[in-house]
Amino acid sequence: MGERDILKLKPIGIIHSPYHAGQAPYQGCGREEICHVEVFEQFAEGLKDIEGFSHIVLIYWLHKSKGYSLMVTTPWDTKPHGLFTTRSPNRPCPLGLSVVRLIAREKNILKVKDLDALDGTPLLDIKPYIPTIDEKTDIKIGWLENKLRIKES
Repeated sequence: MGERDILKLKPIGIIHSPYHAGQAPYQGCGREEICHVEVFEQFAEGLKDIEGFSHIVLIYWLHKSKGYSLMVTTPWDTKPHGLFTTRSPNRPCPLGLSVVRLIAREKNILKVKDLDALDGTPLLDIKPYIPTIDEKTDIKIGWLENKLRIKES
């Protein structure tokens, strides 16, 4: 591996959730459980003005991910599909991404809903969700057409 191939990721916090290995829902969308996103003190100043956003994007490291397969069978279909057309947590580079509802901020702790991350998940970044930038129209959802439904774990 050359220097360009080495990535150095530094967590900015940790996610506290009610979910432990094998207990997380397939997706966080519509979940009512409140999760606590702890931003480490040295990064807390970067939260200034976050209260003005109803939704934020969390990027995190799927630290319990074990290996991966390039073909995946999901909860929504019995046929295997390419890994990159799924949201399987088992990936070559196990990054998680969720758009969550920001309920409250208490100093360096963000209370959020709609998250499916396991307790203890390392937080890598936070970005504001901006509808005029992030929302898309004329969307196709590939093999998920007429199959997608949120299942409980």
